[in-house]
Amino acid sequence: MTEHWQSRPEGGGRFAIWLIRTVALHGGRRLGRVILWPITLYFYLRRGPERRASRDFLQRVLDKPVMPWHVMKHIHSFAATILDRIFLLAHGEKDFEVTVEGLEELEARLDQGRGLLLLGTHQGSFEALRAISSRRPDIPLRVVLDKQKTPALTELLEALAPDVGAHVIDASRGGAAITLAMSEACEQGAMVALLADRGREHEVLRRVPLLGEPAPFPVGPWLLAHTLRVPVMLCFGLYEGGNRYRLIFESFAERVDIPRQDRAQALDAVMARFAARVEHYIHVSPYNWFNFYDFWQQDIGTAVQPDAAAVRERVGA
Repeated sequence: MTEHWQSRPEGGGRFAIWLIRTVALHGGRRLGRVILWPITLYFYLRRGPERRASRDFLQRVLDKPVMPWHVMKHIHSFAATILDRIFLLAHGEKDFEVTVEGLEELEARLDQGRGLLLLGTHQGSFEALRAISSRRPDIPLRVVLDKQKTPALTELLEALAPDVGAHVIDASRGGAAITLAMSEACEQGAMVALLADRGREHEVLRRVPLLGEPAPFPVGPWLLAHTLRVPVMLCFGLYEGGNRYRLIFESFAERVDIPRQDRAQALDAVMARFAARVEHYIHVSPYNWFNFYDFWQQDIGTAVQPDAAAVRERVGA
């Protein structure tokens, strides 16, 4: 697969998401889960690039030959989290068993009143973060989301949870606007959540080891962390089957410092640490990896190992 992940159409589009939403909300989660297997089969047959990307990824991780049912299990896990997003938005966590690890450490950071940057990946469900919002409603949660890339899911979010949608920081607005919005949220003591594994088209990337091969990760989240000067924690919302999720918070840094001198080496070091944790959870739960494209070649048409001045311009630092 040679095209950039952002050029791939949104999975299913508005009709498919409307259908899942209608069946789920009117028929309940049990009926919604029944239709996941036909949806899985449809995507397995119709979305060749994603099917091949899943197979190639699973071959890196599993210690056995990858069969079609492994790929369908992978796609099904993704579909299950999309379905559950509807219920998490509409009803909160009451339909789910959400185990939380690292909550005390998260609360200790938040109690400092400086705000907090949560960095996650496309592993499992980032929507499981809503569980923390319901348990600590006194602490606002702001999620950075590219509304232009996923218009159907954005419409779903705004329809089911308009209060949540109103607190989204739109990543498509540009570097300076994103930095300002995140800074203001942190000053108010908020948790600001950002996915840090995918590089947007033309975004600056650097390569660090992942599953035995250098993989490109975006530089922007780490320069944002440097600019915000707030504690950084990692967040993984792993789907464990059925209605079970495991929400994991890990302390990463009291503050990320990327000095102008030796900037490249500092970026490589901090990003390699991040990639190591990503790899750890890939091995813990490989079917939670929801990057359905050749992750190791996502830098097509983008700049790798960037000029520092260009990076600062992109994020408004």
